[in-house]
Amino acid sequence: MDLESYNLDDQIGYLLRKAYQRHLAIFQQYIGDSQLTAVQFTVLYTVNLFGDCSQKKLVEHTAIDQATIRGIVERLIKRELLVQQPDQNDKRKVTISITAMGRQLFAEILDNAKSISDKTLEPLNPAEILALIHTLKKII
Repeated sequence: MDLESYNLDDQIGYLLRKAYQRHLAIFQQYIGDSQLTAVQFTVLYTVNLFGDCSQKKLVEHTAIDQATIRGIVERLIKRELLVQQPDQNDKRKVTISITAMGRQLFAEILDNAKSISDKTLEPLNPAEILALIHTLKKII
């Protein structure tokens, strides 16, 4: 393959990264908490959904790797949005829970979070949105 037949603007990884960068910019603009990143929101959402959970469960349900999840949890603990305690059944493990402050923040930003996907998909018509979501789910 020669360079003339390769166009970066047509490569799926490049396009997905550019779309994700656009989404992240929209997320930061509209989430309502300038300190909260999209991956931190994902972790906060997941812990809120499941209640007490392990880091392993967070990795499974967020698609965030173990090393990254550890750092995210630590940052959310420092903000007092999450708390970590020894597992009641296995003292070698820890469970992660959302704090009252975490639940309050989550409740305050949930409507904003719901609108972020809409803003990201704004350039598309309803049929294109359905096709994109279907296609992305098929890829993953």
